[in-house]
Amino acid sequence: MWRIQSIGRAANARTFTSSRPRAPCFSRISRLNASALQSTRRHATAAAQTIETEPATLDPIAPPHGSHHVSPPTCPQLGMDESFIGMTGGQIFHEMMRRQGVKHIFGYPGGAILPVFDAIHNSPHFDFVLPKHEQCAGHMAEGYARASGKPGVVIVTSGPGATNIITPLQDALSDGTPMVVFAGQVATSAIGSDAFQEADILGMSRSCTKWNVMVRNVAEIPQRINEAFQIATSGRPGPVLVDLPKDVTASILQKAIPTASALPSSSVPEIDHTTMESITRAAHLINKAKKPVIYAGQGVLTSSNGPALLKALAEKASLPVTTTMQGLGAFDEHDPKSLHMLGMHGSAYANLSMQEADVIIALGARFDDRVTLNIDKFAPAAKAAAARGAGGIIHFEISPKNINKVVQATEAIVGDLSSTLPLLLPYITPTPLPSRSTWFDQINAWKTKYPLLPPVVPSTPTPTDTTTSSSSSSSSSTPSSISPQTLITHLSTLTSTLPQKTIITTGVGQHQMWTAQHYRFHAPQTTLITSGGLGTMGFGLPAAIGAKVAHPGALVIDIDGDASFAMTMTELSTAAQFGIGVRVLLL
Repeated sequence: MWRIQSIGRAANARTFTSSRPRAPCFSRISRLNASALQSTRRHATAAAQTIETEPATLDPIAPPHGSHHVSPPTCPQLGMDESFIGMTGGQIFHEMMRRQGVKHIFGYPGGAILPVFDAIHNSPHFDFVLPKHEQCAGHMAEGYARASGKPGVVIVTSGPGATNIITPLQDALSDGTPMVVFAGQVATSAIGSDAFQEADILGMSRSCTKWNVMVRNVAEIPQRINEAFQIATSGRPGPVLVDLPKDVTASILQKAIPTASALPSSSVPEIDHTTMESITRAAHLINKAKKPVIYAGQGVLTSSNGPALLKALAEKASLPVTTTMQGLGAFDEHDPKSLHMLGMHGSAYANLSMQEADVIIALGARFDDRVTLNIDKFAPAAKAAAARGAGGIIHFEISPKNINKVVQATEAIVGDLSSTLPLLLPYITPTPLPSRSTWFDQINAWKTKYPLLPPVVPSTPTPTDTTTSSSSSSSSSTPSSISPQTLITHLSTLTSTLPQKTIITTGVGQHQMWTAQHYRFHAPQTTLITSGGLGTMGFGLPAAIGAKVAHPGALVIDIDGDASFAMTMTELSTAAQFGIGVRVLLL
C-alpha cells in the first residue's frame, strides 16, 4: 500500500490511499468517487469511437470567454453525441482523456479541480504522477512530451496552483513543446469577486500559450478539449491552457452535445505550385553551391522521419551539418560531416563554416540570437552570394511567422519537413564527397586548429610510503581531479555502446553547455532534453522524471549543476515514491 498525504491546496487537502500494488515506474492514484463512475458506465459504450458533430450550437457561450490566438472557423453540422448524458463534467473529462489516447497525467489536486480528480481516481486508463510542486508537474510534462512526441498533460487547481504553471508554459512555448494544461477555477458565479484562490489565469497565460479558453458550460468540455489537443500539436507545437470552473466540472450534462473540434485538421499549408517552384529553386542553389552547409534545428527531431531525411540529404549532396542545441541528435555527431553545435557556445568550426558558406540550408531552425549573435555580421558569404544570384539562405520552416523574422531568406519553404524534404531530394544532384574536398579540407583544418577538447587537469604527486625514495615518488603522479568536460566525454563513450535508448536531460548553466559540447548525440539512440529558449534552472530533474515515464526501459540521466539542481531537488522524493528510476550526475 502506498499513500499520498496532505497534497491538497490549503483547506482542500485530502488523503488518497490504495491497496493496489506498486507499479514498476509509478503507481495509480486511488478512487474517490467509485460509485459515481460505476453508475455512468452505461453512458460510455461509445467511448472509443470517433465522433463527428457540429462545433457551434452550444448554449449562450459562443464566442468562448477568454479564448485567444486561434478563432475556430465555422463547420457544417455533422451530428450529436448522446454518450455523455448523465455524466458530470469531471467524468466527461475522464472520457475525453481516453478518446485523446492520454496514458499519463502530471499534476497536483486542490479544491477547485476536485470534481475532475473525483472522476479520474483509480482509473485503469491513466497513470498519475504527483510532484512536490506544480512547476515541476509542468516540467515533467515537458520531458514526457519531448521524449514521447505526445502532448504532456497537466492538471492543477486554481490560484497558486495555476500561477505555478506559468514558467513551464513559457518554457514549452519557447521550445515548441506540446503541452495541455487544465487549471481549476472558482465557480463562475464567484469570478471577479476576489474569491478564495481566484486568479485570472487566462490573462496571465495569454502571452505564454498558443491558445487558452475558459469553459463556462459543461456542454463545452468535449469540444474545448479536442481543440486544445489539436492546437497544441498542430504546426509548431506548443502549450495550451483550459480553465475549468468548479461548478462546470461538477455539473451534470442533460442533453446531447457536439464533440468534434471546430478547427481544421491541419494548420500547415498544403504543398502548392508556388511551394514546388521554391523547392526547385532551392535545389538549384544547393546543386551549384561551392561551400554549402546544413543548419538543423529542433524541427528535424519533431518532424516524422526528420533525422532520416536529414541524413539522406547530407549523404546525397555531401553536405556538412551543424545543429542547434535543441537539434542535437538530429544528425549523427560521430559522422565526419558533423560540425556539432553552433552558436555562442558552439564549436568554432561550426561558426566559421556558417560565416564562409555560400548556401545555408536551414531545416526546422529559427535563427535565434544565440546562433546569429550580431545579425549584421551573420553569414556574410551567403548574403553576398544571394546578391549575385549564386547562393543565399534557404529556410525550411513549419511556422510561417518564423520566416524572415530574423534573417531574410533567399528561398522559404513553409511546411513540415516530413512533407517538404521528400519533394526536395529528387531534385538534388548526387555529389560524391571527393567533389567537395576543397570545402571539407577547410573545415577539417578548422577542426584541427580549434578542437572541442576537455581541458588538461594538472597532476599532483601520488602519496607514497615513508620508506619510498624521494626519486621514485617524484616520478609518480596522478590527476588531482577530473574535469567536467572529461567526465561527460567518458559518459558519452560508455553510453554509446549500450543496447537501450539513452536520454540526457540537463538543468541550465555551464553544465548544460559542457553537455552540449562534449556529449555526442545520435537520435533516436541518444537524445537531449533541455530548456533552451527560456533557460529555466531546475528543469533537469523533473524533465528526467517525465522522460522516464515516457520510456521506462530507457537509461535517463540528468546532468545537472548544483545551483540548478537545488531548485527542484525535492522531486527526488517523487522519483522514489513512484519508483521512477532516473540517474543524476551532479557537476
